[in-house]
Amino acid sequence: MSGPVRVELSEAETSRASRAYWNAEADDYLSEHGEFLGDDRFIWCPEGVDEESAQLLGPVRGKRVLEVGCGGAQCSRWLAGQGADVVAFDISLEQLRIARQLDARTGTAVRSVAADAVALPYKSSTFDIVCSAFGALPFVADATTALREIARTLKPGGLLVFSVTHPIRWTMPDDPTRAGLRITHSYFDRTPYVEVDDAGTPIYAEHHRTTGDWIRALTTAGFVVDDLLEPEWPAGHDLIWGGWGPDRGRLVPGTAIWSAHKA
Repeated sequence: MSGPVRVELSEAETSRASRAYWNAEADDYLSEHGEFLGDDRFIWCPEGVDEESAQLLGPVRGKRVLEVGCGGAQCSRWLAGQGADVVAFDISLEQLRIARQLDARTGTAVRSVAADAVALPYKSSTFDIVCSAFGALPFVADATTALREIARTLKPGGLLVFSVTHPIRWTMPDDPTRAGLRITHSYFDRTPYVEVDDAGTPIYAEHHRTTGDWIRALTTAGFVVDDLLEPEWPAGHDLIWGGWGPDRGRLVPGTAIWSAHKA
């Protein structure tokens, strides 16, 4: 594989890259992170924020909930266990295959489909809550379009909560040790991070947005921003996950969890 580059990509190129990456990495991702994520837990981020105690979604019993970019649908399975009427989607068929395996293992089946976040296959004003734990929104070229689609499917006053890489982390190398505590890239450079194969074809794409970009995208899509949670690294938590780890996590935020409601 040729390695990472910074290059502009269209929405179609971004979708193809995301689909290719998650189809190829589904099994390895579960092997590496499955124990931490669980089969039916709702973990928001590498810092370990757990919806069971954080209650960022509030009471979900009887609510219609959509999970965006569900992966193995662990979060949806937890929501179903709390009495929510939950559905989910992911761009990767291999991730949905993993979800079916976890359904069988846990005995809790999640209704899920393959879809792209910029064109949701759901009727307008369908859901009370939309949630996403690092799913889809970092991996679309146009966040405003995806957020407008989410807003369309939410009922008036409906809640959106989603987690993404904290924008400040884009200035630093993907190194969780103390050596990674340095600025190597401009915070204001929105050129996406792309990995390409030997033929130069994009096979992974992630898009950077500043904090202000996220606020503008949310409000343009029709949301009112309620909160931004920047989880601190918990004492005694020694997980290393990509660029997340205790050395850096104790000093700078790695995750941003946005809460908003449809106006």
